Amino acid sequence: MRFLNGKTLLLFAVMFCLQTTTAQTFIQAYADKANQCSQTNITTNLTEYEALGVKYRGTPALENAYQWLVNKYTSYGYTASQITTDSFSYSGSTCKNVVVTKVGTLYPDTYVIVCGHYDSITGTGTNDNGSGVVSILEIARLLQNVPTEYSIKFINFSGEEDGLRGSQHYVTNVVNATNPKMNIRLVFNIDEVGGIAGQVNNSITCERDTGTPTTNNALSSTMTQELMNCVSFYSPLTPVLSYAYASDYMPFEENNEIITGFFETNESPYPHTANDLLVNMDPVYNFNVAKAAVGATLHFAKANAAVLSEEVFATDYQISFYPNPTKGKLNINLGTLKQNNYTFSMMDIQGKEVYSDTIPNAKQIETIDVSRFSKGIYMGVLESEETRITKKIVIE
Repeated sequence: MRFLNGKTLLLFAVMFCLQTTTAQTFIQAYADKANQCSQTNITTNLTEYEALGVKYRGTPALENAYQWLVNKYTSYGYTASQITTDSFSYSGSTCKNVVVTKVGTLYPDTYVIVCGHYDSITGTGTNDNGSGVVSILEIARLLQNVPTEYSIKFINFSGEEDGLRGSQHYVTNVVNATNPKMNIRLVFNIDEVGGIAGQVNNSITCERDTGTPTTNNALSSTMTQELMNCVSFYSPLTPVLSYAYASDYMPFEENNEIITGFFETNESPYPHTANDLLVNMDPVYNFNVAKAAVGATLHFAKANAAVLSEEVFATDYQISFYPNPTKGKLNINLGTLKQNNYTFSMMDIQGKEVYSDTIPNAKQIETIDVSRFSKGIYMGVLESEETRITKKIVIE
């Protein structure tokens, strides 16, 4: 939640008009997927979110909202291995970030982060930021079975209203604590996109990095221009250019990551009050923002348009072995397989088994050392009670 004055918005609207177009093009398959957004889902989820109450630290409402999110992602087909909790404590209370990971097909170790906070202060926060929450849920629902080159992390942060505590904790204790440091392609933040009831809500503010460090400001501007193009391609809304501040992308920005974001152009006066309610919002606007966000996420994560509507990606449970080719370490991605006890084996080109191991209670990603095997082509086989997946592995 933050404030822009009308003159600032006008300035950035003029700047938008002066922007040059890029080579980015409209993709019909992306539009078809964005058009699968559901107004019913948006309105129903806003109603459910509002009914949970004031989601402030230490309250049952915040814990209930956390569980509600987990249940939503589970209902969309995400597994327990894909849904993780990043917990942190402050002022005597424990808060939880919900993190859902969808592994990419070509760049599995590089992430597009789609995020927004789910906590509220004073009121139920149906706009700030239930509107962002339901948009992220709709993206996650529609992309669950869509192959993307880059991995995606859908993150619902807690503690935003107490000073971006959840996102700061995640950057410090997950992004920078990963060895090597987590490789982030882009952080796409969605905060307060519900509009104002009774007004003409036909534009969405797209936010770029103008702060310090300045190293990634040019890349943020490029990504934000691409976001604006996606708004025009995949929704009826008009994009308006602005700058990023005071939301969950800021700890990432300070960590020198590339950021962009959505924020409503007609800024509601109700956030942080008891009147931040669905009755004061425009759910159709929220729906149109979600459509734009779906198209943008498909673009940023590079969805394979050729197979966007095919079922191939679903039939192998999104299981993958990477990097492939590999020289030393091989990662086994569990995908959406619900049975997390499996056997992984490798056979050489003569059909001789050279490796086999049973992995109980497998994490989303398990890693094995294949450096001792000779260079060549092998067949990797993952077997569980649910399925048997076979894929070629090249050791260099």
